[in-house]
Amino acid sequence: MYGAILGDIIGSPYEFDMGNKSKDFPLFSSNSTFTDDTVMTIAVAEAFMDAPDDEGIIRHRLIQSMQKWGHRYPGAGYGLRFSDWLDSENPQPYNSWGNGSAMRVSSVAWLYDDLDTVRRMARLSAEVTHNHPEGIKGAEATASAIFLARTGSSKAVIKAYVVKQFGYDLSRTCDEIRPDYRHVESCQKTVPEAITAFLEGDSFEDVIRTAVSLGGDCDTLTCIAGSIAEGFYGVPTDLKQECRERLPADLRDILSRFDAACL
Repeated sequence: MYGAILGDIIGSPYEFDMGNKSKDFPLFSSNSTFTDDTVMTIAVAEAFMDAPDDEGIIRHRLIQSMQKWGHRYPGAGYGLRFSDWLDSENPQPYNSWGNGSAMRVSSVAWLYDDLDTVRRMARLSAEVTHNHPEGIKGAEATASAIFLARTGSSKAVIKAYVVKQFGYDLSRTCDEIRPDYRHVESCQKTVPEAITAFLEGDSFEDVIRTAVSLGGDCDTLTCIAGSIAEGFYGVPTDLKQECRERLPADLRDILSRFDAACL
């Protein structure tokens, strides 16, 4: 999950098209902070760790964990409908195609050891809120790309799988995307761009910089791109340490439990 969390933290100062669409920027500043992307990534990881293979129980755990962490960090930047969901006594999915389903899914790709199960669990992680087909697709595509990356697939194989299975247009280059790309929070306009940034980057850090350079909802876009890049490249030790130092103790504790679960 380091890749997702680092993407969120590094991209956060440049959200809402606040960057200069360049790869030349400081990785960290006083404005670099975790947002709802990190909080919900942690929440989903907690729900899936040690969970039985029972979809009903997993759904209950997801709702319980997401509400718990959302209430613990109420000012993290949630959307209006998700905020209402967090406060509901009987939370129901609300047909969202927002990119929240894709930004929070990364743990699933590490906790399960076959692609079919990863996709099934990614779908479950989305469906408690983002049960629109595009919301589900965004979560499944992201988790699939991470799983393929961490299990040794080439970028060509990952690209071909995503295009065939999910129908995303990955034919554009980042240079073609960048000039007209603006802040948008749908899976349809975030997940393909994040995957493209991963495909073009030549290291973990370069993927992060490439994603931020596209602009838009770039804390979430970079969260998604970083989560895939971690599977492919790993994360440098110094960046892992920086990530941990920028999290409060309770979030850091879940990250440590996740590290142990993935050994």
